[in-house]
Amino acid sequence: MTGQPASRPSRRERPAKPALTRDGIVATAVALMRAEGLRRVTMRRLAQELDTGPASLYVYVRNTAELHAAVLDDLLGGVDLRPARTDGDWRDRLVRVLTSYTAVLFEHPGLARSALVARPHGERYLDLVETLLSLLDEGGVPGDRAAWAIDLLLQFATATAAEHAAGEEGPAETEGEWAALAAAVRGASPGRHPRIAALGTELLSGPGELRLDWGFHVLINGVLGTPRPDASGAKAPDASPDTP
Repeated sequence: MTGQPASRPSRRERPAKPALTRDGIVATAVALMRAEGLRRVTMRRLAQELDTGPASLYVYVRNTAELHAAVLDDLLGGVDLRPARTDGDWRDRLVRVLTSYTAVLFEHPGLARSALVARPHGERYLDLVETLLSLLDEGGVPGDRAAWAIDLLLQFATATAAEHAAGEEGPAETEGEWAALAAAVRGASPGRHPRIAALGTELLSGPGELRLDWGFHVLINGVLGTPRPDASGAKAPDASPDTP
C-alpha cells in the first residue's frame, strides 16, 4: 500500500509578504547599493529583491533617478550637523558640516557621481540646507545671497567627491589615472606650456583635505563680498561699478 502524496501547503498558509512602503523600498535600495553598488540599484533589480513586479514600485517611486535621489537623502542622515551648534567661527563650522557631507559621498563613489544630477527632497536634505542657511545667516550673509550660495557650496562638495572618489572599477584604476595626469603636468614643455611648466609642482601640491577646506573658504568669502544681480541681470546697487 503506497502512502498518500504529501499535500502542498495552501497559499493562505504561507506567510504574507510585508506590504510595500516607500520607506521600505528605499531601505532595501540602500542595502542593495551597499552590497552591489549603485549601478545595480535599478527598478527591476529592486523588484527582484522585494519579490514583486517593477510596476508595483512605480506607485511609490517614479523612476530610477528618483530612487537614487531617495537613497542619497537616506544617506544624508550620516552628515554631522553638530558643528552648527558649537562655538567658534561660523565659517569654520560651516566648512566642517560641508566636509562631513563630502565624506558621506566619498564612501559611495557611484552615489557621488549620481548626486551631481540627483534632486533629493527628503527631510534629511532639508535638514542639511536649513543648517547651512542658519550658519550663513549667523555670518551676516543676506538671505538672497545665502539662497544662491547653497548651490555653489553643495556643487563644489559633490563635484569634489565625484572627481576624487575611487570608481567602481577600483582604486587602482583611479590611482593610475591620477599618476598619468601628474606625469603629463610634470613633463609639460616650457616652450608650449610655460605656465604649467613653471607651476607644475604647485598644481599638484597639497593634500586633498587641505584643498577642499581652502575651496570652501574661497566660496564663502566670495559670497560675502559678491552681491546678487537683480532680476534683469544688472549689478546690485552695492556692487562695485566697473570703471574704465
